[in-house]
Amino acid sequence: MSTQLPALVTGLVDDAAVFPPGSASLPDALAAHRQHRAAWYADLVGPLLLPASTVAAGELDGLVDPGLAIGLIGDTGLDRLSLALSCLPPLGVTARQVEAPVARRGEDPQPGLAELVTLTERLDGVPVYAEIPLTVGLMGALDALAEARAGGLPVAAKFRTGGLAAELFPTPAELAAVICACRDRRLPFKLTAGLHHAVRQVDPETGFTHHGFGNVLAATLAAADGAGVDAVAELLTVRDERPLVQGTEGRRDSARPLWVGFGSCSITEPLTDLIRLGLVNGGFEG
Repeated sequence: MSTQLPALVTGLVDDAAVFPPGSASLPDALAAHRQHRAAWYADLVGPLLLPASTVAAGELDGLVDPGLAIGLIGDTGLDRLSLALSCLPPLGVTARQVEAPVARRGEDPQPGLAELVTLTERLDGVPVYAEIPLTVGLMGALDALAEARAGGLPVAAKFRTGGLAAELFPTPAELAAVICACRDRRLPFKLTAGLHHAVRQVDPETGFTHHGFGNVLAATLAAADGAGVDAVAELLTVRDERPLVQGTEGRRDSARPLWVGFGSCSITEPLTDLIRLGLVNGGFEG
């Protein structure tokens, strides 16, 4: 039974247990997701994210309970997303959202984006997130998404904030620029990868500096209030949690602006940090 969490963090963390670095097996991920959905913190957790390749290969057969809602991640190319989506209804599974990259780094995102927008038109209201590289053609792609959204399509942006290579971690200035660009276009966005903890930190194994989801939350709140790129970037660099928590004061009962949330292969890690920061009351049980 879920205890009501602050609206500011409701649905903040999608369950990406099957993705690296956690890489849980499908049976283990499904079992853990059932536990999350029944836990006191259930309102924090979004859908279980599953690769389209797993769905299309029939790997869900016999494992899922009817009524499961998933986030479908397009790892097979845009042309095969429809096949994966067609496999869900016979299982009693629904796609709560679809997410797919529209280009590789350095490629023009417009052709893939146009293809994804066409798919969105056929999905009858399912939110779709276009993962856009933070390279060539970014702002034009955001303009195209904003135009499609203004026309009534439930499309939004998605950006990568980490991975297995240093270039997949945007700088604070780069991330601040896209947050403000989405703000200016009234365009919601999701983030993926690297957001393991609340506060900006260095991974001792890789040496990569990871963005903190608390930093992103504070930066997005500031952007929504009209802060410029420099001020938003400054919040993304902070390694002291106190100003990040202060930035949420008076906002915790309000819906999170702009930032839809992020996927994490661990639900426990962000939950623990949210409790430590006082943004979630860990004493509640239901």
